[in-house]
Amino acid sequence: MPFATLGLAAPLVEALAAKGYAEPTPIQRDAIPLVLEGRDLLGIAQTGTGKTAAFVLPSIQRLVASAKRALPTHCRMLVLAPTRELASQIADSARAYGKFSRMTVATVFGGTSINKNRQDLSRGVDLLVATPGRLLDLVEQGFANLAQVEILVLDEADQMLDLGFIHALRKIARMVPRTRQTLFFSATMPAAIRELAGQFLIEPATVSIKPAATTAERVDQYVTFVNQTEKQALLTITLRDPSIDRALVFTRTKHGADRVVKLLAGNGIAANAIHGNKSQPQRERALAAFKSGETPILVATDIAARGIDVSGVSHVINFELPNVPEQYVHRIGRTARAGASGVAISFCADDERPYLKDIEKVTRQRVPERPLPADFVAEAAAIKATRVAAVGADPAPRPDRPQRGPARPRATHAPQPTRNYANASRRGGRGRGRGGSGGRPGASAAR
Repeated sequence: MPFATLGLAAPLVEALAAKGYAEPTPIQRDAIPLVLEGRDLLGIAQTGTGKTAAFVLPSIQRLVASAKRALPTHCRMLVLAPTRELASQIADSARAYGKFSRMTVATVFGGTSINKNRQDLSRGVDLLVATPGRLLDLVEQGFANLAQVEILVLDEADQMLDLGFIHALRKIARMVPRTRQTLFFSATMPAAIRELAGQFLIEPATVSIKPAATTAERVDQYVTFVNQTEKQALLTITLRDPSIDRALVFTRTKHGADRVVKLLAGNGIAANAIHGNKSQPQRERALAAFKSGETPILVATDIAARGIDVSGVSHVINFELPNVPEQYVHRIGRTARAGASGVAISFCADDERPYLKDIEKVTRQRVPERPLPADFVAEAAAIKATRVAAVGADPAPRPDRPQRGPARPRATHAPQPTRNYANASRRGGRGRGRGGSGGRPGASAAR
């Protein structure tokens, strides 16, 4: 089925042909006609299946058909994304799809110059891609106005509607017109999040290509059980596999991502980290080095990884299993993109077994066990010896897991001079009697 049969205009079909796209994916095939009709939509499909084109293409066509102009500081279509990387990716796709439709596209997100954001919005734009925090800053400063929004899109809606975003989204929802088209797209949609989506969507159509949280069929998944203290050795051996082209390594915390980069550097493996504490230039350099293959190992947290759309990621390695099972789907979806195959390997310590059980329950499949490598014991012993030789090289405890530390030493005090309480009492009650300043407030003289 060619794109033209979905009702897309010739300039959009031409733009798709320029990118080499001839056939729509299932989510595009089912969603595009509904969006063209002006329906609110809840779209659920795996990561890497073309959700961006599913909402950008028909939305551009509707904006062109309405023939309106954006007023200064206004936008006609607002796309909200949870991360800078995803916002940039969506904007790049929108520019490519709208190249023959004369659409103006801008992005605003943290870590970049707010003055440039003001300049980009000063004349008004057709399509604005934003992260909620920076957008609200611009609105409060009077440099952005949402009163002209015709189409509101939430990409990665499950993450956007999580507790960290819901308050900002409610503020934004009050600023956009009540009469609008609203589109939600995500790879996962838990029941609680679906209920929240009901607050933003009006009689939506639902397109679900795969059951929620179903993992990609082209990803070979494995789990290796290993002691927490020996994960470094297992990661080192795994990354030395010549079949790995590019590997994305996941941790649960920012501190954990930085720690893994240091551990790999100590074993002669170059890697970069990408997470929320990194500046935007640092994140862009790390992602560019990963895309080019200059540094083929990238260590990321779940939030930072949203929007990493890099072809050729052969392996995803869960150095730490996610404590939210739906995140597993997003993680492994970073490989096996654009029709390719991929491998996902998870390291599971004893205290992470409940996380693995939740993942298997949500994905409705059992992850096959992969045994420890033959040279694992020798590698683990060598790394342990290195730790002993280098004071302080042992990895610090992760902050997301309580650690039982050594007993706190009891406080010691210098000996205090002995008081003669009997004489003090006779001199005006400075002892432990009622009303004496040396006793506890309100203490009774009679015990």
